[in-house]
Amino acid sequence: MKLQQQNILIIEDEAQIRKFLRISLEAQGLNVDEASTATAGLSLAQANNHDLIVLDLGLPDLDGQVVIRRLRQHLKTPVIVLSVRASEDEKIQALDNGANDYVTKPFAIGELMARVRALLRFNQTMVSTRDRIEVHDLLIDPDSREVFRGEQALQLSRKEFDLLHLLAIKPGRILTHQLLLSTIWGDSFINETHYLRILVGHLRQKLGDDPMQPRYILTVQGVGYRLKS
Repeated sequence: MKLQQQNILIIEDEAQIRKFLRISLEAQGLNVDEASTATAGLSLAQANNHDLIVLDLGLPDLDGQVVIRRLRQHLKTPVIVLSVRASEDEKIQALDNGANDYVTKPFAIGELMARVRALLRFNQTMVSTRDRIEVHDLLIDPDSREVFRGEQALQLSRKEFDLLHLLAIKPGRILTHQLLLSTIWGDSFINETHYLRILVGHLRQKLGDDPMQPRYILTVQGVGYRLKS
């Protein structure tokens, strides 16, 4: 499936990888900008409206972890890290800094394109549902990524917010494990149901929601979750 009229920024210092990524992304119907340094990449990101950024961590002028933090000061654009750094600590740091996904080099282009498509679908969903949502005593603001329960502001992580927002778009609708995993983490995580179970547990805790007598999130055994309508 081609994804028309969406713009990708590649920040990568290796010319051969940039060329390979450009060819693969343009084959998907995507528009591509390139930068070989962090400085050029940050300038392009600020000046243009990109739908996704593919970022290498080993840039010549600035570490990619710093780039992620600087991007997140002003932009909500999804970021996929593409790096030779394979340690768990490096991946956790990138995700905590605000990256949405992490792919280790060398990489399979089919898997990377699947992750790109998943993040672009998710971003389109978020953009198309920018109005504030009120359900029960919750107020969810997609633009500011703020959630209020009554007068109380809830401090949610990025993924906790994304999960609640997805459930709240259509209260009562069942969202399957596979759909939630693919949308929040990427297509390669569709079998990692324990990730979702842990995330739901954390979100319920912050909502003050008792899983035995839920006010908000209902479990549909073996299928997924829905927000009580």
